[in-house]
Amino acid sequence: MARWCYRHRLVVLLLWLGALFGLGAASAGAGTNYANVFSLPDTDSATAYDLMEKAFPERAGDTDTVVWKVDEGSVRDESVRSRIEPALKEIGRMKGVGEVTDPYAAQGAAQISQDGRIAYAQVTFTEQANAVPKELIEDVVDKARAAEADGLRVELGGQAIARTQEPPQGTAEAVGILAAAVVLFLAFGSLFAMLLPIVVAVAGVGTGMIATMLMSHVTDVPEVAPLLGSLIGLGVGIDYALFIVTRHRRGILRGMKPEEAAVTALNTSGRAVLFAGGTVCIALAGMLVMNMRFLDGVVVATSLTVVLSVLAAITLLPALLGLLGTRVLSRRQRRRLAAAGPEPAEASGLAARWSSYVQRRPRPVAAMAVVVMAVLAIPVLSLRLGATDQGNHQESTTTRQAYDLLAEGFGPGFNGPLQVVVEGDAPTGLVDGIKATEGVAQVAAVPPAGGVTVIQVVPTTSPQSQQTDRLIDRLRDDVIPQSGAEAHVGGVTAVFKDFASVTADRLPYFVATIIALGFLLLMVAFRSLVVPLTAALMNLIAAAASFGVLVAIFQWGWGTELIGVGKEGPITSFLPVIMLSLLFGLSMDYQVFLVSRMHEEWVHTKDNARAVRVGLAETSRVINSAALIMICVFSAFVLSGDMEGAMAGIGLAAAVALDAFILRTALVPAAMHMLGRANWWLPDWLEKRLPHLAVEPKEEPPAEEPEPVVAGRTSVVHGFVRTADGAPVDGAAVTLLTKGGRQLDRVMSLADGSYIVSVPGPGTYLLATSAESYGSRAGQVVVTQGPLVYDVELAEGGVDAVN
Repeated sequence: MARWCYRHRLVVLLLWLGALFGLGAASAGAGTNYANVFSLPDTDSATAYDLMEKAFPERAGDTDTVVWKVDEGSVRDESVRSRIEPALKEIGRMKGVGEVTDPYAAQGAAQISQDGRIAYAQVTFTEQANAVPKELIEDVVDKARAAEADGLRVELGGQAIARTQEPPQGTAEAVGILAAAVVLFLAFGSLFAMLLPIVVAVAGVGTGMIATMLMSHVTDVPEVAPLLGSLIGLGVGIDYALFIVTRHRRGILRGMKPEEAAVTALNTSGRAVLFAGGTVCIALAGMLVMNMRFLDGVVVATSLTVVLSVLAAITLLPALLGLLGTRVLSRRQRRRLAAAGPEPAEASGLAARWSSYVQRRPRPVAAMAVVVMAVLAIPVLSLRLGATDQGNHQESTTTRQAYDLLAEGFGPGFNGPLQVVVEGDAPTGLVDGIKATEGVAQVAAVPPAGGVTVIQVVPTTSPQSQQTDRLIDRLRDDVIPQSGAEAHVGGVTAVFKDFASVTADRLPYFVATIIALGFLLLMVAFRSLVVPLTAALMNLIAAAASFGVLVAIFQWGWGTELIGVGKEGPITSFLPVIMLSLLFGLSMDYQVFLVSRMHEEWVHTKDNARAVRVGLAETSRVINSAALIMICVFSAFVLSGDMEGAMAGIGLAAAVALDAFILRTALVPAAMHMLGRANWWLPDWLEKRLPHLAVEPKEEPPAEEPEPVVAGRTSVVHGFVRTADGAPVDGAAVTLLTKGGRQLDRVMSLADGSYIVSVPGPGTYLLATSAESYGSRAGQVVVTQGPLVYDVELAEGGVDAVN
């Protein structure tokens, strides 16, 4: 497939452009129909919601609030009424506004605070918040704000009003892409190579987001789903393309033709991308175990975007590589390739030195990593799930100001009233019992409608307070049963409390499911019990530490206003499920890319120390680059204007940073060094029963490789093995191999460091030299008609870089 896409690149490009523009045109005509269905089956709040929907089906539009306060006097003063009443009447006449409740009307006394300084009016639109035209919302805001005067302050709150405060759509994505572009340019040094992962990611995310918009018409997709889909899609899309482009560039630098390099890259890194994308989707599908309707739409949006991002990486990317050819390299690399020929296949630099250090001191490295992760995980002990509301917005926003004014004038519980729903008439004893309950500020029974009575209960505490949660428990466990009524407690506050309770109850099953699936996948891929067990433990450590960071910032309030996400509060109840799915999927990606190289080396050498050292040296740079890109993309979602999006972005950025820079770069290799050969243990009976799943393609059998033999003619390669200061290395193993890895000759260097190996004939070979305490060196040698002199320099404590 990779070769077909490479050779038919224009066809592939046209197909992708057609899909993107075709879906875009369909979505522009259909619009969106997002639905935040927060109710949970078999919960008290869900039953209350169903009864209210049956009794009041006409209350379909979004209800927002206009709040005003006077510094002196009363809101009933004529100077205030003469400014507010005309504005409210004009708002009521706007097309798209269904009703405006006026506190100055005969039944509006309850809408004025006891001290007379704060009042509010409710504006009910004919549509839900996401369907109300933004121009209408802005007109309402402008008209209400025009009534302000010296000593008279007007603020507005509600879901529709909050839309006017959202940053321009795509701001977070654009900032994330720009930051990723900088990282890619520093990594590649080439403008074209930098653009490739970005173009591929934008194609995958673009089609995924448009498809999600269309799917919102046939299934319930919450408003936060496209945001989470674009967040994860950009991250994995850029990363997957980065892995493939890196392998492709390496192939060209080592002398391969661009087409062969692309095919090889897709046949190796592309396979790993397919495996990694599959693990992400499996982790996301684990959310279905929670049996929450709200999460079904999130699973659909995020999984669809990941699938399309993988599809773009394995089809669109080879087509783009075909268009670029060797221009995927920087000009300097192309000049060096033309002048000096292919590069040797060896790892060097900081990654190699760090890998050697971890091998020499695995215990201190592991201990330091564990201490850092444990300290960061401490705040998770105080994790509290709940709901964010407009009280968590930034202080400068009108929604936050309106929220605070309502709390000031009518009590903190006014922003999150409870509804006690009764079939038929409410017994007097129930209303009296609620009034006498500790924590209740106001009680008002609405006249029965449709055979249902709703009792409005205003708590004395805020919606996010633990006292409000305890009030809900008292109503359900004591007050309602004592009254003998069949009643249910509903309202947004009760719904989110039920969400938090259900999440806490089902989370262990969810975590166990995705860990078990990940364990099975890694066990099949790497033929080991210890490697997947280590990966599962590392995933749990990463989750605890990242949630610790999340609690410190969003629940404890360490820097929330500084980074522009508003006031501290509980962690959104559904966020742990979404974050754990994404975190386990992304962690599995890094584990696959790291351990697959180690496993390859282990299969060839059966030397655990060398396998771990070489695997870390050769993969840590690309894993760290990929992680840095994800951190940039995720952190940019602080600018999304959505609290849940900001929480997910910060939480995932912290998780990726800790996972890549501490766990996969330090703790995992250190633990594998300490475990030794036990890393690769698998009982024989299990080995025979497990299916074979190859992350990397099988190597060609060495016997099929044509040998560079000239009949009746042999030659030699000879020289000296020395250290950097010129001292001879005695007893170094010098091995001559074909380019495919088949051994032709092997000798040991003499006391003076000299060696000589025989060569079957002219051609290109691989000469590998290794010595205890010196690591190894490998390089290509080109033998012509006569003997070749080739000296080898080994560095003490060097890294075994033989590929």
